[in-house]
Amino acid sequence: MNFNHLAIFQAVAKELSVSRAADRLLVSQPAVSKQLAQLERSLKSKLVDRLPRGVRLTASGELLAGYARRIFALADEAKRAMGELAGVERGRLAVAATPTIGVYWLPAVLVKYRRAYPGVEMRMEIHPTPTIARFLVEGTVDVGLAESPPDAEGIEASVFMKDQMTAIASPHHPLARRRRVSLEDLCREPFVVREVGSGSKSLIERALLERGLKVDPVMSLGSTEAIKRAVMEGVGVAIVSGLAVGMEVATGKLAALKVKGLAVQRPCYLLQARGRTPSAATTALIAMLKTP
Repeated sequence: MNFNHLAIFQAVAKELSVSRAADRLLVSQPAVSKQLAQLERSLKSKLVDRLPRGVRLTASGELLAGYARRIFALADEAKRAMGELAGVERGRLAVAATPTIGVYWLPAVLVKYRRAYPGVEMRMEIHPTPTIARFLVEGTVDVGLAESPPDAEGIEASVFMKDQMTAIASPHHPLARRRRVSLEDLCREPFVVREVGSGSKSLIERALLERGLKVDPVMSLGSTEAIKRAVMEGVGVAIVSGLAVGMEVATGKLAALKVKGLAVQRPCYLLQARGRTPSAATTALIAMLKTP
């Protein structure tokens, strides 16, 4: 079926007049009559009866008019939906992040995003970097956030912010009463560290080794939350993500030490599947991530 012919017929069905349909469509009356006749031939069915003034729909015409209304209503709906999607008025967004970013930083960003784009359905998941990379390639998630670029094909990684590593201690620790702490004095303290293989642990160890220093671990724990709890209890000091301790420092549960010579920043990466065009919802989030 020729949809141009169907649009002509719909105009005739609405106006019950070939001449008024022609005026509505801004075409000539003979052109409307010709295309209406072509539609009737293609369907092998008479659609209108010509009257002295206007036309009357036949039974076949009434049936087709109903379908035409639904077809063009769906076309209008599709056009509106595409416009809303392009304008981030609707859509879906799936984000995957590593634990530090996903737990301590991303929720506030997603709240801001939700306020700006309430029509977008969002989902956020916490995964290690290799899993995020796999989900991106599979198309399970739209964007990933991680502290290190994955060793995987098909992933584009770009730095979107830097996380300042922060030395922390119990507020009752002697170092917490100092205005400034030397890196050497910090390294003489008992340290609570992440387990072997942690990216943050390796980053800190490399930074200290470059300065000819190392720490004496008294406890190795598997999560930042466990490290913070141990430091609060006075087990030792630690160097952790600045993203992870903002609330505890603000409420006085932990002290952020001002350590001379400790300027370790960890890049945070935006991960995307190479060659995949991001949706408007994804593009809006990326813009928000890169806005200070």
